[in-house]
Amino acid sequence: MRVKQTARVLGDPARPVNIRTASCTPTVASGSAVLTRDQRVAVARLHALLELLPTALDKELASAGITSFEFTRLEALHEADHHRLRLSALAARTNATFARLSLERKHLVVRAPCEEDGRATNAILTDAGETVFLESTGLYADAVQRMVLDGLDDAGVDQLATLTYGILSRLDPDRRLTVTAGGPDQRVCAAGPGESTDADATCAADPVPAR
Repeated sequence: MRVKQTARVLGDPARPVNIRTASCTPTVASGSAVLTRDQRVAVARLHALLELLPTALDKELASAGITSFEFTRLEALHEADHHRLRLSALAARTNATFARLSLERKHLVVRAPCEEDGRATNAILTDAGETVFLESTGLYADAVQRMVLDGLDDAGVDQLATLTYGILSRLDPDRRLTVTAGGPDQRVCAAGPGESTDADATCAADPVPAR
């Protein structure tokens, strides 16, 4: 004797549903966007790039004892006046929160109160930090050239900058990061110290005024 397999619809116990014939095909919520295959491929490649590139750069810099993220912080401090920046300015130039100052544990950077503004704290590049930066500059440049820039002419580099800025500007709409603060046509290195446009700036270690 065969028993017909049925279930009750949630919220309506009087309405049976035949399990064998009920559809299990997922449905897209009304009004939800559906990505095309090309769009999904593009985003998947972007995810892969974001996953693989930092790790690959870190491996290239392993002999110098720093990561690619730490290199960008050393670079920012190296380019700054007196090799110092406010923690907030350093965070803006390296696209990260200032709490992640692992270079202190390696004695490459020290924190010190800002002489011009007692409420602020500066990050200062040590002599050891300057040495490590100079020794790792060639490693970093060679790795970036080989992994990212080889095969790109000037137009390709400009296109890469435009594409990445378009995404970053949506992720950082308030333009808190240096890489987005200058707009899409910015040609100043994000690690550079920049120039203050605020005549009343109180601290030379914070060259970019808060907006």
